Amino acid sequence: MKQRHKILFQQLESYRSEVLHVIETVTEDLADIIPTGFHNNIRWNMGHIYLDQYLWIEALTNEKDKELVAFQSWFGYGTSPTNFNDETPSFEALKKLLKVQPSQLKEKYGDRLEVGFPPIDMSMNTIEQVLIRTIFHEGMHLQTILDIKKFL
Repeated sequence: MKQRHKILFQQLESYRSEVLHVIETVTEDLADIIPTGFHNNIRWNMGHIYLDQYLWIEALTNEKDKELVAFQSWFGYGTSPTNFNDETPSFEALKKLLKVQPSQLKEKYGDRLEVGFPPIDMSMNTIEQVLIRTIFHEGMHLQTILDIKKFL
């Protein structure tokens, strides 16, 4: 694996650890509160971070994952916690998914980071480019989680 790819996965791990650290003190009940002025809660943001990386990779590679369909109904763009039901992953389940996701991405896509695909949004045409974009996106949602925590 190229050095820059090792660094990319280290960054994915590092930023994800930051998210997990921020939610360490959050309870399941607090994670479900939508403070006034916000559209979503901490649990929704966690699920959205998890989903986003897979959706962009799926958009690029056209490799469909049936498990994402339900996640899209709960955590996709434009959804809200009003879309949650008894099957929506709990706060604790989402923490576990977020924790293992970077290593799962490395295992599944680590040897395909530079494979070219037809370009998608922002002219991204490799998984490497998609992962860089999702780090930025994750940072935006980390800030939202921090803002929600302030209100709680």
